[in-house]
Amino acid sequence: MLSRLKRLQRALTRDDVRSISRRYFISNGFDGALTSVGVTVGSYLSGVPDGLTVFKIGIGAAIGLGTSGVWSVWEIERAEKRAELMRIEHAMLTDLDETRIQRQKAGARRINALMSGIGPVIGVVLPMIPFLFEEPFLGMRDATLVSISVAVAILFLFGVYLADISEQNWIVAGARMGLAGIVVAVLNLILPG
Repeated sequence: MLSRLKRLQRALTRDDVRSISRRYFISNGFDGALTSVGVTVGSYLSGVPDGLTVFKIGIGAAIGLGTSGVWSVWEIERAEKRAELMRIEHAMLTDLDETRIQRQKAGARRINALMSGIGPVIGVVLPMIPFLFEEPFLGMRDATLVSISVAVAILFLFGVYLADISEQNWIVAGARMGLAGIVVAVLNLILPG
């Protein structure tokens, strides 16, 4: 167990692993935050009477998106890492099973799948938290507005993070990402459904 953790820690020090994991985390976190806005606005417009019900619906969405993130990336990365390993084996004319190269690729797959699953869970669960305070402190409308604000803030932070690693203007990048949450809220309000 300890050796596996050390291998995962070593994998996290590699730029290629961090880059791919970051992409999965942000992309799926983005999906999660936008899904939370859809759940929030849709629940409010549908007349869901209490915050706990909205929270439970959101948790169901988080479970689905988190499972999808882990499972799909696990399978995608299994195929990609296997193809990479086969290309190396072909070039080297040798079998690389049970080698450091094979273990590195397996470790990278685990990290990528984990980050892919964590992103949407954070993107959904954090915006759902205001609904836990609906009865004692907030009305449904206020909980909905706070939830949308939390989702937009998460999206903004994703943009700030991306701006930081790419040396862009953090305000512009954050605003571009946050705008997506506002657009989804508005679309939910104006489109029939």
